[in-house]
Amino acid sequence: MTMKKTTSRAKSANPGSDSKRSMLEKVMLTAGALLLIVFTIIGMEFTLHGAHLSRLQGVGRAAPQVGDSLFVRTMEMFTGTHLTDGNHVTVLFNGEQTYPAIWKELRDAKETITLQMYYFEPGSMADTLSAILRERAQHGVAIHMLTDAFGGQKMKKEYVDQLKAAGVQIAVFRPVRWYALQKLQNRSHVRAIVIDGRIGFTGGFGIADKWFGNGHTKDQWRDTDVRFTGPAVSRLQSTFADGWVEATGTLLTGEKYFPKEPLKDEPATTAGLLDAQPNIGSTPAERFLALSIAGARKRLYIANSYFVPNYDFKQLLIEAAKRGVDVRILTVGTATDVKITRYAGRKQYSDLLKGGVRIWEFAPTMMHAKTLVADGLWSSIGSMNFDNRSMVFNNEANLNVLDAPTAAVLDSVFLNDLKYSKEITIAEFEKRGLWQRMCELGSSAMARLL
Repeated sequence: MTMKKTTSRAKSANPGSDSKRSMLEKVMLTAGALLLIVFTIIGMEFTLHGAHLSRLQGVGRAAPQVGDSLFVRTMEMFTGTHLTDGNHVTVLFNGEQTYPAIWKELRDAKETITLQMYYFEPGSMADTLSAILRERAQHGVAIHMLTDAFGGQKMKKEYVDQLKAAGVQIAVFRPVRWYALQKLQNRSHVRAIVIDGRIGFTGGFGIADKWFGNGHTKDQWRDTDVRFTGPAVSRLQSTFADGWVEATGTLLTGEKYFPKEPLKDEPATTAGLLDAQPNIGSTPAERFLALSIAGARKRLYIANSYFVPNYDFKQLLIEAAKRGVDVRILTVGTATDVKITRYAGRKQYSDLLKGGVRIWEFAPTMMHAKTLVADGLWSSIGSMNFDNRSMVFNNEANLNVLDAPTAAVLDSVFLNDLKYSKEITIAEFEKRGLWQRMCELGSSAMARLL
């Protein structure tokens, strides 16, 4: 009799247990389905993003040479960079040159300031910027500041509130939203400051105290930036306006932002702003870099903090070296702020060195510059790194300049930087230990995301 009662109770308990198990399975299946949908959306973005360039050739002839009028036309057609005369370009090196120039122009602003910055960090530099912007806003200058949701996440609420209270308009570019997860990897890496629609700054600079200094002392980053006036400024302004309208829904128009006659200076320099944004297929950033490498005939000096070439660009560099071009790469050394990126880049060293490309690593401090000079004539200064993130995922801005004097300045500083750098030789590089090789192998597996 007792056994029957126990069996009866066990049977009566089973339906509840089965119900709980069924509910748990449904929850797990639902969660799994949601995760699958999310990863499918993100995966489609990666898969459908388009193919990289494998080789650049003209129709029935070699790629156009730097200095040839066909090179300029080709660059304009395939990158959207409109190269015009009437610009004045001043290259700025390190914080000791860059920030005094920026502060001066900001303090002299009369009507508008637009500022798009990837990286913000609390400190003396951020405080100086805030004080200048608040003072100008209180004197009637219209100020728009655009920060990236990732790069600007260290900005404190109190800092933002102070600026807004003074009249500065602030917006965040692509904040994290569950319905826009496919855009998470598409960041704005742009550095753009435009004063009164007439004076522009771009480069690798950010708003953090590590950018102060001479670029040769520990914790004082080495960087290269540019101040320019002329027609190219309007394109930098439109780059900002594109980001602003996406973030706020408001399109900036009118002569205060786009003057009818941009300020003209002498000498008249040919220059154009590369506004590189992600798209389906090869990007303007990829096309610019491929054309620049393929167009070099004498020398190619590339300084870049995050040097992680994919196979195709590695081959373009090797091909340039094989046709007699003096190809030199200057990148970051052990002072890097992103070790995984350095390891991923070093995975490509053996092939490059064996192919005739020479590589140096900057020793004194973090080297953050992003410049390219080809044949002492064609040069580029901006925010674009030599990695997949800049070429495929990020919004970037570079000022491209067709001007021998500008190229000569960059060449001279590049060669001087080599004096403070270690040249990597194939004999020495092949002696690196197993741990280094494992780090390079593991990091290179993530190269598409770096």
